[in-house]
Order: sequence, then C-alpha cells, then structure tokens
Amino acid sequence: MADDRDRWNEKYSGVDFELPDDPIPELKRRLPTLPDGRALDVATGNGRNALFLAEHGYDVDAIDISDVALEQARRRADERGVEVDWMRADLDEFDWPVGEYDVITVSFFAALEHLPALKEALTPGGVLVYEHHLRSSDPLEVGPSSDRYRYRSNDLLRACLDLTILSYEERRRPVIGGTAAVATLVARNSSGGAQSYPKLTGRELSPSSQQ
Repeated sequence: MADDRDRWNEKYSGVDFELPDDPIPELKRRLPTLPDGRALDVATGNGRNALFLAEHGYDVDAIDISDVALEQARRRADERGVEVDWMRADLDEFDWPVGEYDVITVSFFAALEHLPALKEALTPGGVLVYEHHLRSSDPLEVGPSSDRYRYRSNDLLRACLDLTILSYEERRRPVIGGTAAVATLVARNSSGGAQSYPKLTGRELSPSSQQ
C-alpha cells in the first residue's frame, strides 16, 4: 500500500500531470435521469466527479490512495463551497458497504477486480458510471503506457452484464493531452425482462466537448 501511495503522490505532485476539471461527460449528460441520494467516487483524483455530484445535491464520499490528490481535491471543494467526505484508502483494504450508494463513479482507474464489491455497494436502482482507457490499434496520445492497465474491448461491458446496461460505448475522443481510446458504461442495479429506461432529451444526447 505504501508503495502505491508513494507512486501516486509523486505522480500528482508532478507539474506535467494534469487531469480534466469537468466530470465524466456521460455523467454530466445523464444527471437528470440519475437517482438522488448518496454517491461514491472511486479513485477520485482531483475530485472532478465528486465535486460535480456534490454541487448537484448528492451526499458524496470520495476515495483515493494519494494524500496529494486528496489535498488538491479538498482545496477545490473549499473554493467551490461544497462538502465531500474525502477518504484516503487502498481499495484492496477498503471495507466496502452494501446497498448504500445511489450513484457510483469511476474514471480512468483499472478496477475490474473490485467490480463485484462496487456493484454490491449500489442501492436497488443505483447507477454505476464508469469510464476507462482501452487497448487500441489506433494511434493514441493519452493513457497508460502499458496495455496491462487498459481494458480490452468489451471487458467492462462483460463484467457488468448482471446489471441493466443503459449505455455502453467504445470510441476515441479528445482528452487533456491529446486523443484517448475510452470505454464508457452506464449501468443500473436492476434486473428482469421488462425494464424502465430513462428518456433522454436532445440536449443530453448532443455531442460533448467535455474531457
């Protein structure tokens, strides 16, 4: 745990390491369709998803292993006048709750091994919004240097087929620093042959320039 914490602290202390300020684009687009209540942002980094959710009325918990990242996120929360419960923790040692979160977000963090616990942490009807880098034969400018930390096509989708898949997409898109190949999933903790599906307006479906 200490090695991982040191590694991420060093990364977040680097002048060249930059993360987007805006939340996951699909989280922003689908906000009106998401259940209200409690939210969890996993590997929060600079807190972009956590802050967005807190600003829109959620009671937010946010986890990261990096002290430096959490300090940056706290400063941003103070500047925006919002409250988030920032938690320093290694996910391998985290005591995952069951059935507590209405929304869970994960952004650019390889955590397939934690998905069973993440899904159990959702309330009935709770929604998971997850994006991560993909392996690709296309030229890419942003993302992990090793395919070890990238998902293969449909890895994320297959891991969530016990949820109701509301949206899944794999594509190249611009992010800070260049172009990345990204998988984006929105899935609800529900089951059954007849489901209810939120109606998205044209505005929510329009292309986004958010990173």
